[in-house]
Amino acid sequence: MPRTTTVECAGCPPLRALTFDVLGLIKVVEARDKQRGVAQVVERWGEPESSKCVMAVSMVDRNSQPLLAVARKNKKIEVLSPVNGDIQATISDTSGLDVQSEENNIVGLHLFEKQNSELPSRCCTLLTCTTKGNASIRSIEFADSSKESSCIDSPKTWNVCSGGNILCCKVDGNENFALFGGKGVEINIWDIDNLTKIWNSKPPPKNNLGIFTPTWFTSATFLMKDDHRKFVAGTNSHQVRLYDISAQRRPVLSFDFRETPIKAVAEDIDGYSVYVGNGSGDMASFDIRTGKMLGGFSGKCSGSIRSIVRHPQLPVVASCGERYSIISFHLVCFLWMKRLDSYLRLWDTKTRQLLSAIFLKQHVVHVLFDSNFDVKETDLLSCKEQNLTEEVEATPLKRKKSARNKEHIQDGSERKKRSKHSKEHKKSEGNDGREKIASRNEPSKPKLKKKK
Repeated sequence: MPRTTTVECAGCPPLRALTFDVLGLIKVVEARDKQRGVAQVVERWGEPESSKCVMAVSMVDRNSQPLLAVARKNKKIEVLSPVNGDIQATISDTSGLDVQSEENNIVGLHLFEKQNSELPSRCCTLLTCTTKGNASIRSIEFADSSKESSCIDSPKTWNVCSGGNILCCKVDGNENFALFGGKGVEINIWDIDNLTKIWNSKPPPKNNLGIFTPTWFTSATFLMKDDHRKFVAGTNSHQVRLYDISAQRRPVLSFDFRETPIKAVAEDIDGYSVYVGNGSGDMASFDIRTGKMLGGFSGKCSGSIRSIVRHPQLPVVASCGERYSIISFHLVCFLWMKRLDSYLRLWDTKTRQLLSAIFLKQHVVHVLFDSNFDVKETDLLSCKEQNLTEEVEATPLKRKKSARNKEHIQDGSERKKRSKHSKEHKKSEGNDGREKIASRNEPSKPKLKKKK
């Protein structure tokens, strides 16, 4: 049976998160209470369709004109507003790719925050990478939502691997370097401006038994935003590795975490802590300087962590993913069936306690935080909208009420007259009836004989 634990949720600080699922839906989750509120779904964007499954996401999280890029299974990339969900641009990622191939999906997506001064204001720049290693950088101009956007200039394309499958792609905080890695692909770092490879990792040596660990990277992230030389990677052999490209090609630190593959790795804002999630639902934080585990996150469910995101300001980390169920045949063989989870879980980074678990119906694959969420602005907007709706609805209701009152008054007077007439009529009928009864009873009375 799956392992489950019942944990009381303490509630969340005011925050806003965006979730993405296998049916292409984008859901907005908000907690508006300033004390410890309950996070809940407030909006849903899009229509459910399996071909629109979200493969990769990226967001420019800023106060003015934020943008959100979503790569879907049908090889389309949408750029929309994370505030209201309006689509700004749509492009098809078909440059030198086999559109019919389902094995060459987009696995890496980055929306550049810094804008080239030569480009127009209504445009954005994207980096994409597919499973087969086809990477490209292109600038697209915003168009109407009904029309497909076009590239401003010819895209820059190159191949980041000669074989294997790319499973992780990450761009550093200064947006000058990008790393790629995957199954059969060593981690390699590229200079984005010059499109040149500057570093390539080297596999660790064989162990004491002479067993060689095959290359299989599942996730990676840079340790600090302003330093591209240090990054952390997770492997399918349940290892967490720290690399320093200025020191050596092999990992400077490596440690194991449980017994299942590492599925997600996320960095903390302090520059030395990392969050690790594996294929059996275990999630923990580590001090990457020593490899020591700081603690595990309580309230876990049986499943696989798919995505981990740290809030840039609040002490909150979010996780979502997939879970496994066990099916037995003849009480001998066991089969692990993989199913995606439908919960978004929010945790406290200090106490590592579960703050909230939101059921989202669809299977969630990615999550992002909106750090510019302001409770006061949303409350003011909601109050204004409520006042407008009340004013619009109140006027016709009052008029109808007054007209109805007049009709009721007239109807009431007529009803009173009718009831008065009916009472008088019944009274007269009652008197006539009594007289008739009396006249009927009179002859039936026996005549008394007079005594002589």
